[in-house]
Amino acid sequence: MKYTITINSAEVLEEVPGYWSDQDYIQLLEKFNFPDAAAVSPDTLAELLAMAITDYEPNEAAALVLEYKLADHLSDGQIHQISNDMLLDKISEEYPVISLHAPLFHINQLLYKAFNGKFPNTKATRIKFTATPEQQTNDVILSKEGALRLLEQGLSGSNLVKRLFGEQMAGTLAFPDADSIVWDLQPIGDHAYVLLTSEYWLSKDDVVAQVFEGTYEEVIAPQEAA
Repeated sequence: MKYTITINSAEVLEEVPGYWSDQDYIQLLEKFNFPDAAAVSPDTLAELLAMAITDYEPNEAAALVLEYKLADHLSDGQIHQISNDMLLDKISEEYPVISLHAPLFHINQLLYKAFNGKFPNTKATRIKFTATPEQQTNDVILSKEGALRLLEQGLSGSNLVKRLFGEQMAGTLAFPDADSIVWDLQPIGDHAYVLLTSEYWLSKDDVVAQVFEGTYEEVIAPQEAA
């Protein structure tokens, strides 16, 4: 199916509002030995957590947040290694498991803000776009793969996704990594979407066209019989 893609905005984010919930803050405060965290006003949770974090050495604080968020995905040894490495390198961009890039970004930025820049600053990219199908008889909601492949024609040739996943973006190979490269994709009505990813994968400067065309056939799973 042919689409007309219009880029409505592309912006750089140093943090994603709403990622950390009040319950996250309470549980993290408890890990950092803050008493009676559940009784604290929600408006002050983030500020109190930042203060509690800085009572620890940066690598110790990193290990505690990593353990809280990624204990199901990382071993104790990996957490120890990453907690030290992330003080020097952009681990949320360099870690070989792409599916962990998003949580590592959010962890990094929490620590970056608390420690006033002792951790490298990493950034996200949020793109708002419309993908209007040539034939509007089918109300298809794009997948993350579909969104990336449709955006391909509007991206610079130096874009990292295009360089590393050329065949996948062209549709000649399956593209399972698209689900990890795109952190979030929200349809907001009238064929409009909000896409969130790392600046590492897709920067604001990578967007070199505002209106362009693309082709993508979304695979629709057959419905089960009642």
